[in-house]
Amino acid sequence: MAKCKITVLKKIFNKELVAEYSNLDLSDQCLGCPHFAVNEEFLVEDHNHVPEGFCSWAWGDIQKDLTTIMFDGSFPWMKEKGVSIACCSDGLMPVVFKIEKIQSDNLNN
Repeated sequence: MAKCKITVLKKIFNKELVAEYSNLDLSDQCLGCPHFAVNEEFLVEDHNHVPEGFCSWAWGDIQKDLTTIMFDGSFPWMKEKGVSIACCSDGLMPVVFKIEKIQSDNLNN
């Protein structure tokens, strides 16, 4: 089984939806998901083990893509084999992740 790196590509904040449908206080200057920072990286060596500090809800959303990549699968719509772009399902504050298979000599990241 391959190892993978998960990189946080983008945090999205749907201000209009938050204002209309949630109880979040916009005066707190909420800028999206508090669990991740853009460019944050996580190394995954076991598709059944959530990396420390990773949101369990987001893990549940991206685990199928991660497992596919870890077991040498690929997605025909992606330009590069061994790469997937996945997103958590939070409609108010989704986070977009890049999942990529890495070689053992690239584990220093």
